Amino acid sequence: MDVTELFDFLRSQPLLALAIGAIFLTTLGGMIRRPAPLAGGFIRGVGNLGLLAALLLTIAQVTRFTSGHDFALPQLDMPAQRVEGSETRVPMGGDGHFWIEAKVNGVEQRFLVDTGATLTAISPRTAVESEVPERQFPQAVAMRTANGNIRAELATIAELRFGNVVARDLDAVVAPGLGDTNVIGMNLLSRLASWRVEGKTLILVPNNPQPVEKS
Repeated sequence: MDVTELFDFLRSQPLLALAIGAIFLTTLGGMIRRPAPLAGGFIRGVGNLGLLAALLLTIAQVTRFTSGHDFALPQLDMPAQRVEGSETRVPMGGDGHFWIEAKVNGVEQRFLVDTGATLTAISPRTAVESEVPERQFPQAVAMRTANGNIRAELATIAELRFGNVVARDLDAVVAPGLGDTNVIGMNLLSRLASWRVEGKTLILVPNNPQPVEKS
């Protein structure tokens, strides 16, 4: 991917671009904070605000699942994901989306892969079944959905595993507005060595491929 293609991709993924820019500013501010405390602190503060904005926009973004978008569950005869060498390969479902069969804290769950989502999001049912603890904050995040304002809580998934990919201590949002849909976002994909789409196959390459668990 050349520079032009990279900029075109980031223009199509504004939340990802915001998150990357915020991370860059936070890192830059930390680097220059010692020789220039005021400037470094200011730049780092702007970066932190950018990260917070990306988080809040992601929480707002997941509500689109309840406002006119109908994501059907994958068909029963959909080809299963498989591991080939160091890659986990996920075929496109009949609805045009990539679905992953994963284990959240050892409990099987189904996820929709969404490269437009900054954070991974899970339904309240998944949070209960997989025993995903919500973080204790004084005030819950308010989300506006087609059914009115609802609460959304930040959480941490101890382990999310699929194919030869394992993510631990993964930030997530428990979002009632998703219904029973779970979403894998860029905060998980960015942990991988690489990921790409070839034809109708999503190819995921982890940094440290893990042994495939037998069902």
